Amino acid sequence: MKFHAPLIEGILIKRHKRFLAEIRLASGEEVTAHCANSGSMLSVCDPGARIWVSPAANPERKLRYTWEIIEVNGAMVGINTSHPNQIVSEAIAAGRISELTGYPILKREQKYGKNSRIDILLEAPDRPPCYVEVKNVTMRRGPQGPAEFPDSVTSRGTKHLQELGDMVEAGARAMMFYFVQRGDCDRFTVAADLDPEYAKALKLAMKRGVSAVCYSARVTPKIIEVDKPLTLALPA
Repeated sequence: MKFHAPLIEGILIKRHKRFLAEIRLASGEEVTAHCANSGSMLSVCDPGARIWVSPAANPERKLRYTWEIIEVNGAMVGINTSHPNQIVSEAIAAGRISELTGYPILKREQKYGKNSRIDILLEAPDRPPCYVEVKNVTMRRGPQGPAEFPDSVTSRGTKHLQELGDMVEAGARAMMFYFVQRGDCDRFTVAADLDPEYAKALKLAMKRGVSAVCYSARVTPKIIEVDKPLTLALPA
């Protein structure tokens, strides 16, 4: 995924009201930017950090900027949760996800389960459909730690795991795709201490036949793209 316009560097003053961030641009101007991330953003919202924002494509939009990237311990981290579905879809279409090749039809945001939408639905004439749920991952607690999800309680995420298991039992294929929007991690785990119910639900879903993979990203002020698979270090 390429950004529609060059990103603008700044300094994070603070994040507040979940979807707003106060930022000092390199020019010295202080602005309020949209923060497209509903999670706690634990480990990726420290005041004083270097950040990059994108200018609004619509000049009439109330907030002129959207927060896209933060630098953490020298690594660039993409924090915008509206991007992963597009980025992962592009990688699948390009054949860069070995676990998801052989599906000529890719659909996004398709209704399934109990009033839910699957992020990516893959179809092929000669095999069962594959339901792919994409989760954005940004958290890393400590410079040597793994990437972790979730960064706060996610009842919605637990519901998705249950519904993916239902799809498998109905004869389909289902996958949890954890997309780490940073390139400084070599493994992934579930933050069971932050959401033990999600950890239990993932374990049960995998017993039911749901698969799980994790890929890191290459993040720059020009492009964010899927990079390489990470080792899964899931709780026993």
